[in-house]
Amino acid sequence: MKFVIQRVTEASVTINGQVTGSIGRGFMVLIGVGKEDTREEADRLIKKMIGLRIFADENGKTNLSLKDVGGSLLLVSQFTLYANCSKGNRPSFVDAGDPRQAEELYDYIVSRCRQQVPDVQTGEFGEEMQVRLCNDGPFTIILEG
Repeated sequence: MKFVIQRVTEASVTINGQVTGSIGRGFMVLIGVGKEDTREEADRLIKKMIGLRIFADENGKTNLSLKDVGGSLLLVSQFTLYANCSKGNRPSFVDAGDPRQAEELYDYIVSRCRQQVPDVQTGEFGEEMQVRLCNDGPFTIILEG
């Protein structure tokens, strides 16, 4: 499982010309699910993500978490995080999770995040999406299970 977490001042996802999710300050997270991933692994990464202290405190130190600043989450599924480009120029996605299993885990991640963060927005699994964001910093962290 892979989470690409970007600290943002704003982010949105659009599908077929309609905005399906939009946040202000918080994290825009690309989520990739691999073949062997589990709910336990998802729980571990969610806990780590929500606890990340990467927002500035009153002294400008990255010392505050998402909850500390009342931040939001924009969660977007992205199987291409499992692209393998080691042979040739056309990526292979054999390490990505089966679509049914990946969608189930993505839905699980969304529901677990909604239990802990008041504002969780999403894209739509399996859809073509356009993601816009203003990366604050820039600050990007990759969590892998």
